[in-house]
Amino acid sequence: MLLIIFASVGACALATFSTAQAPPQSPPSQQQAPPAPSNQPAPPLQSPAPPQLPPGPVIVLDPAHGGTDNGARGQSGVFEKDIVLNMARTVRAELQSRGYRVVLTRDDDSNPSYDDRAAVANAFRDAIFITLHVASTGTPGTARAYYNQFWTPLPAAASSDADAKPNIPANTLNPWNQAQRGSLDASHRLADLLQLQLVQVFSGSPVTSSAAPIRELRSVVGPAVAIELSSVAVPNPESLGAAANPVAMAIYRTLTAFHPALPVGGN
Repeated sequence: MLLIIFASVGACALATFSTAQAPPQSPPSQQQAPPAPSNQPAPPLQSPAPPQLPPGPVIVLDPAHGGTDNGARGQSGVFEKDIVLNMARTVRAELQSRGYRVVLTRDDDSNPSYDDRAAVANAFRDAIFITLHVASTGTPGTARAYYNQFWTPLPAAASSDADAKPNIPANTLNPWNQAQRGSLDASHRLADLLQLQLVQVFSGSPVTSSAAPIRELRSVVGPAVAIELSSVAVPNPESLGAAANPVAMAIYRTLTAFHPALPVGGN
């Protein structure tokens, strides 16, 4: 028994010794030479192409109210904040299908401040701001477009030179709540074009837009208008939901007229 164990151990040691020996190397003449250095420069790394954004302005849709601010309330219990949010989503889908970039100031039941809503539009160089409302009164089935109107200050009383305040330089920046002043003409033109389209899909609507002091508009730098439908007092609130598609088409046709050099597509 012991002899068998010793023989087995010797065989294993011999096998281990034979396998531990390094394999013979090839003669130097048969070894492969290292590749010769190339004089060609390495190809430059290709940067990914930037995404191609569609042409035209950014459309900022502002569903009014939200959160604890319900807006106008119909007899059926429908709230203005819900109607305009659903309308904004429909308009967004329609404009995006035609290639426009669209941003909503709110996409849930939140209530951003007026300044926060304006800041969304002012973050873009070429934004067009449209705030959506539903009136509590008015002829049902009609729509109005508005541009902002600043209150005209009362004339100052005559004072002596000693009491006169120093003149403010004319080139000072407009304060935040006066930002719309530089775009009043463009906003007026946009509202007129919009009203012409609204009257075609909402018969009985005015043919020209109106000026009104609208808080959502006055802090927006670029063209800014408001659309107000009438009204939450309709017997069938579903008719207000059905108005979303005509509003979307009116906005689209207005945009193509406002920027004739940038038609995006569609009819």
